[in-house]
Amino acid sequence: MTIHPRDIASRIAATEAILDDLSASEEAQPPQSPEPEPAPAPASTPAPPAPAPAPLAPAERHDGWTRARQTAFLNELAASHNVSAAARAVGMTRQSAYKLRARLRGEPFDMAWGAAFQSSFDLLAEAAIERAINGVEVPHFYQGELVHTSRHYDERLTLGLLAMRQNFLCPPAPHWHPASACRSDDFAALVAQVEHGAGTWAQQEEADSAEDEAETRAAARRSDTAH
Repeated sequence: MTIHPRDIASRIAATEAILDDLSASEEAQPPQSPEPEPAPAPASTPAPPAPAPAPLAPAERHDGWTRARQTAFLNELAASHNVSAAARAVGMTRQSAYKLRARLRGEPFDMAWGAAFQSSFDLLAEAAIERAINGVEVPHFYQGELVHTSRHYDERLTLGLLAMRQNFLCPPAPHWHPASACRSDDFAALVAQVEHGAGTWAQQEEADSAEDEAETRAAARRSDTAH
């Protein structure tokens, strides 16, 4: 098949016209501005430190033996060495005092109770020493009249009581236990623990751990600020 030169020329002209239309269309479109670069992300602000946990407060008792009442009872017990009298002085009964001690066996209240009786043994020891040195004057009567006196030095009962002294104290706590911070015969320190401590040794250990953790976080914040 022979293609006439005029057909070739017309086809070339049509192709050029299409190319011109395409070129004109591209020029008519406004130039696209380059996409803006994304703004840099703001520097992350460190989250504020978590507040330190509040110290654990001992749960409020429902048996009437408040912290203040326990403290007053122990002080009365140390002064009188009489459980019934000490309980009456704080408006409680002797039975409730013994029940409380049984529930708090090994806790500061129990240990302070034992230390309170320790002081009574100290007084007994002083009296025993005096009687051992000077004896006890024994009067002798005849027909209702005092005829003479003698000195008696038998202190077997006193010595027997003094031998029981350690039975009134709680055994020493192991070094890792919070109770090891107080000697079992240190009445003042034990009463202070009852009055101002966390309640039980386990609660005190939790409170001490929370305080140590708060101090560690505070030290870390100070170090970050310094750098």
